[in-house]
Amino acid sequence: MTGAAHAPLPGGAVAAVRPLDPGAPWIPAWRALGRAAAIPNPFYEAGCALAARAAFGAGVRLLLVADRPPEESGARIVAAWPFRRDRRRWGLPLPLLMGWTHGYGPFGAPLLDAAAPERALAALLAAPRALGLPPRLLMPNAPADGPLPALLDRLGARRAAYWPHARGMLDLEGLTPAARAGYLGHLSGKRRRKLRLARERLEAGGPVTLEILDAPEAFGAALDDHVALEAAGWKGRAGTGLGQRPEEAAFLRALAADLGAEGRMRIARLRRGDRTLASAIVPLTGSEGWVLKIAHDETEPEAAPGVQLVHRLTEAALADPAWARIDSCAPPDFALGTTFWTGRRDIAHLLVEAGRDPLFPVAAALERARERVARARRGAR
Repeated sequence: MTGAAHAPLPGGAVAAVRPLDPGAPWIPAWRALGRAAAIPNPFYEAGCALAARAAFGAGVRLLLVADRPPEESGARIVAAWPFRRDRRRWGLPLPLLMGWTHGYGPFGAPLLDAAAPERALAALLAAPRALGLPPRLLMPNAPADGPLPALLDRLGARRAAYWPHARGMLDLEGLTPAARAGYLGHLSGKRRRKLRLARERLEAGGPVTLEILDAPEAFGAALDDHVALEAAGWKGRAGTGLGQRPEEAAFLRALAADLGAEGRMRIARLRRGDRTLASAIVPLTGSEGWVLKIAHDETEPEAAPGVQLVHRLTEAALADPAWARIDSCAPPDFALGTTFWTGRRDIAHLLVEAGRDPLFPVAAALERARERVARARRGAR
């Protein structure tokens, strides 16, 4: 990684690039920013990022904006964005900074100080040039509408969007109790009959209950069950389950321990006696949940335990005013998040100009060509 360790920015802020170091003195300031970010993103918070460091963090650095060099006592961080430097994404020596993404990091909004998000984003966009880094940022799986694009518009930052899609979201913000009670009224009669039959099949072997665990001491055994469900299914047979990837299982345990200590982790599961039939790992940011992973028992496909889990989790959230939103975190064309949830979160990969960049139109055109080639290859399969 080339460039300065830190550099002054207009307005008195300081830009810095740092490794993912759990012992760094500025970790508490990073945690404080995550708890009060203008756009909540648990995957870029310190707890998740540090837990993911061993499994997914090779080459990742953290771009920080603070009111002083971050190692100094009392430093306050106002923006944070983990990234890798990609030198030849388009087969040309036109480097860019690419936001950190992996299989457990489905959201790419940078952390910005909620007290002054526009100023924080302006400083973040000024930071690469001040540090001698490429002035173009690719933010995978970023929000394509809402506060982030609005802030970019106000700052006059050029951007281009790629791979747009909408993923399912349970959005209960502002709904009356009556609206919550009638939320699932959009399900068709045919869908209701299928759910009822599947529920009857699921309970033929005994009563099935939904548990939403929030006690950290219960997470270890629950994660053991989650790993076992994956190992017994198609992921296990393909060699891609958590049982075959101990570093990923270790990440989930570290994440559950970190967020659980703050009361910000839930594990929802369907149980028949002492047997887990389906399990979902759900980190929290305030009143919003994020469905990180779902595993289910594949020996009873007609009972659809994964679908039943989402259905019952939806019913529980509708009855509990503590839940305002649940993001499915689902990939494009994944029906489970849209079967029950009518809300949508628009997502895209955003290429953003960081300061004045005369090569930005070239980079935007190259990324568009890359997208077209990838779509053509996908369509040819």
